[in-house]
Amino acid sequence: MAGIFDRFANLVAQRQAMLDEGGSDPFQVRMDEVLSQTEAIIAGKRTILCGTNNYLGLTFAPEALKAAHDALDAFGTGTTGSRVANGTYSGHKDLERTLCEFFNKDSAIVFSTGFLANAGVLSTLMGPGDFILMDADCHASIYDGVRASSAEIIRFKHNDAADLDKRLARLADKPGNKLIVIEGIYSMLGDKAPLKDIVAVKKKHANTFLLSDEAHSVGVLGRYGRGLPEEAGCEDDVDFIVGTFSKSVGTVGGFVVSSYPNFDMLRLVCRPYIFTASLPPSVVASARVNLGLIKNGGALRTRLMRNAKALHNGLTEAGLKLASDISPVVAVVAPDPQTAIAFWRGLIDAGVYVNLALPPATPYGYSLLRCSLCAAHTEEQLREVVAIFTTVATNLGLIERRTPRVALG
Repeated sequence: MAGIFDRFANLVAQRQAMLDEGGSDPFQVRMDEVLSQTEAIIAGKRTILCGTNNYLGLTFAPEALKAAHDALDAFGTGTTGSRVANGTYSGHKDLERTLCEFFNKDSAIVFSTGFLANAGVLSTLMGPGDFILMDADCHASIYDGVRASSAEIIRFKHNDAADLDKRLARLADKPGNKLIVIEGIYSMLGDKAPLKDIVAVKKKHANTFLLSDEAHSVGVLGRYGRGLPEEAGCEDDVDFIVGTFSKSVGTVGGFVVSSYPNFDMLRLVCRPYIFTASLPPSVVASARVNLGLIKNGGALRTRLMRNAKALHNGLTEAGLKLASDISPVVAVVAPDPQTAIAFWRGLIDAGVYVNLALPPATPYGYSLLRCSLCAAHTEEQLREVVAIFTTVATNLGLIERRTPRVALG
């Protein structure tokens, strides 16, 4: 008799084989105690955290903690309703006003997660007869969102504006709107979109709009942390910006901002907004405070990029293959999934936590040890991380033994 999960048989077998090898499960890591933005107790061991996406270290910002406590006392633990029912509190509207001011946009809509923001907006914006042209390396939430739309989906080569231009040219005689979907910083490899080139392509074609997912760019790029559009000087050319509070903002939730006319109509037709309980008031309050800290967080961004450069240079000097140029996401490429799993276990056993990312969820079929830097990482911690990476890679026969260094500045 066929089972419900038979179609996942290969995946189940692969996971069981990984567990049979012994050691920690890379996808079931439990933090028993969080000591700071950069350290936790995992399996009884003090562990340096290099895979949390906590780019600016705002999860323990005193101002945000106080705001969350005050909101918790005033409004309770949750709203028990969606935004269109009983789930819109004053804090939700305050946060949306703060987002409008932060991004210099007319409208902002807050969702309960970043995944729902992408899924909701992308499933709703484009309809029958429209076209969505998405970068091939976009996040899973983008894939799910566009699949739920009624539009025709066209993928273009990763970060290839010429390929995008070619595909849009083929649609020149077709009616309907066209939506380009990219990310500011791509989460797996840490590479940035060629935004100026993509904007130039957009402007060549009629009825064409641009949505950028700035999940890993907000707080990180731009003078005021507004992401890649700010850094590239293209803010007015990006029609829709989607983001999350679960990275630099240090909490949970998602949002979309836009100055497109009648954008607030989404509140009446976007199912993931209408039928999902709203964010707890304490989360909303802390997100609003942290957006203010991001706007004034130039020193944090400087420290973050200094740390990114230090880790990137240290691992490169050790002889490891990295997936992209200097970025707050530093992804080490392993030769195959089995080696990557052994590498990950060697790191966690030695006191360094990173993300393990395996194909088919990765670009180019890469097996990755994905690090994400934090402004709160110290020079001493980064030296230790590089030393542990070097030791584990040497023991696996991936590199020759050498003495790496971490040079900050």
